[in-house]
Formats: sequence, structure tokens, C-alpha cells
Amino acid sequence: MKSTAGTLLFGLFSLICLTGAHPLAAPGVTSLTNSDVNYSVSTTGTALLEAGDTTIVIVDNGAGQTSLTQEHKPGYNGIAYWGHTNHKENLFVPTYAGLNYEHIHDGTLKVNQEKFEPRRDPIELRIVNLQTVELYQAPTRNWKLESCARFELLADGTIEYTFECIPHAELFSQNYIGLFWASYIHAPEKIGINLLGKAWNKDKSEPDTEAKWFYLTSPSHGVRSTHPPANYPFTINFEKGFPLTLANHPSGYIYKAPVYYGVSHNMAFVQMFREQDQIVFAQSPTGGGDQNPAWDFQWFIPEYKVGEAYGFVMRAAYFPYKNHDQVVEKAKIIMEALNNQEKN
Repeated sequence: MKSTAGTLLFGLFSLICLTGAHPLAAPGVTSLTNSDVNYSVSTTGTALLEAGDTTIVIVDNGAGQTSLTQEHKPGYNGIAYWGHTNHKENLFVPTYAGLNYEHIHDGTLKVNQEKFEPRRDPIELRIVNLQTVELYQAPTRNWKLESCARFELLADGTIEYTFECIPHAELFSQNYIGLFWASYIHAPEKIGINLLGKAWNKDKSEPDTEAKWFYLTSPSHGVRSTHPPANYPFTINFEKGFPLTLANHPSGYIYKAPVYYGVSHNMAFVQMFREQDQIVFAQSPTGGGDQNPAWDFQWFIPEYKVGEAYGFVMRAAYFPYKNHDQVVEKAKIIMEALNNQEKN
């Protein structure tokens, strides 16, 4: 699988050859990969999850109408409402969603046939238990990518999100699968995000400086939008004119810890990932409309094989904001639990 747009260069992924196991193999958690998962299919396409101070509404990409999501628009999927007893107004733009599965692509202009395929093809909402639901999508019309996303609301009000997918055809011409998620934040006082990282010039070696926390904004949609991890093990190429501009415009910063957060109405929204999943952060100042930024992320699966399952796990938390140190300490505890799952 070669393309005039370039080839992928790998370091970490030589492990595939050495062990036979892909480093981004699915954890085998969702009903896509685990036949022991029992579920029922929602007749409304919505599910209400509650724990402690947290209330969440999960929707498929249908109408998604509930008493808490009366303005929701079809197409947007994931968390249509996230409220807290300290701030009951929706964290997300009411017409849109958070952790919204947005794009499938291979970095070429082929994405123009349908830029928002996860929005367009039907999604089935599967109810596993009172705290856990899944959004299943059959192989999509253009990319033939089957997927299942699990949302589990933990006792502390944190969401654990597990995404698994299986490619059913060799259609990704640059030998990688590109996927993108968007969270449209409703009118925060500050539109930027906070991450632990370093300034970085891709044409030079990494600067010999200590990582520090940065508050970052993008000047406009698709400009300095993307923040990869430090020591990213592969290079992703994009064809000239690739239209999903949030995916391929580096910010000049790399992150050193797989976590970032923003503050909205005195509430912190924190997204936390496993290092092994090599998630790339992204942001837009106006992704959800004027004064409604998008705090996003993307994921690339290199050296994919048809019929094999791939996946990642992350957690998202929403809680009253006191100060930066409080957020960092709380995120540290959550991330330790997230990463210790593999060891238990």
C-alpha cells in the first residue's frame, strides 16, 4: 500500500514484527470483540447515566431528544449532555455533543466523498447496564470500518471511554487509519486548553528543556491546531489540499503527559489517555461556533490489517475548578487508575 503522498516511517511499530502483536490492538472490552457482553438495544437512541454529582446523556446519531437534550441535532453522537450539581447547564453546545466520533480518513482527498461518515451511517445504542452503554456502527459505506464505543460512568463521575474498531477492506491508501473525535464546549470564559509539554520545531531536535504547563489557543480554525506526543513513533503524511484542517496543522508544541484540560464556568473538563495509545490532541477556537471552542483529539492506526481489531481507552472528568494544582492532582489519581488496569 503506497501513495504519492508519502510513506509512514515507524520506530515503535517494529514491535509488530518482533512480537506479532500490534501495539494498538483492541483491549477486547466491547461487544464488538467480546461475545460474552450482554446488551439490549435502545428504542430511543438515548441513555441517561447518573453517578454522584454527575448526569450524562448518551445519544446515537439520531434525533437524540430527551428533556435534557431538546436542542440536539441528528448526526452528532456521544455525550449530548454533561451536567453537574455545581453547574447543571450543559458542558457541551446543546445542539452538538462531546466525545463525538467525527471523521474517518487516510490523509488523502478520498475523505471528500464524505467528511463526516460516522455522523451519516446509522449507529446503534446498546445498553449493557445502568452505568454502561455502547455506540455500535456497522462497517461504514465508504471506509468499511466497523466500530464500537463504550461509555462507562464510574462511581466518581468520571467517564471511561473505550473505542474498538475493525477495518473490513484495504481502503486506506497510506497504510494508516485516521480517526477524529470532537467535543464542542459551550461558551467557556477561556477558549484555550492547558497541557504539559514543550515548544518544538519538527525540523530540529527536541529542545533540551524541562516540560512545563502551557495555556494554548489556536488563532483560527485549522491553524496551529494539533499537538502530538513527544517522541511520536511515526510520521503521518497528508495529501496536498486535505480538507480536515484540524488534523494536520502542528501547533509548534508537543505534550509530555497524555492529559489536557480546559475550564468552563468554574468547572474543569479533563481528558486523560494511556501513553501506549499515542493520542494526538487538537483544538479549534470556533469548532462549535463563535465562542464555542472544540477540545478534540485524534488517533492513527499504522500498519493496519483487514479483519484485526484495534482500540484505545481514555477517561474524561468534569468537576468544580479550584486551581491548576487541584486539577493536576485529581488527573494524576485518575490516570494512575486508568494505566493500572493493564496490571490488574
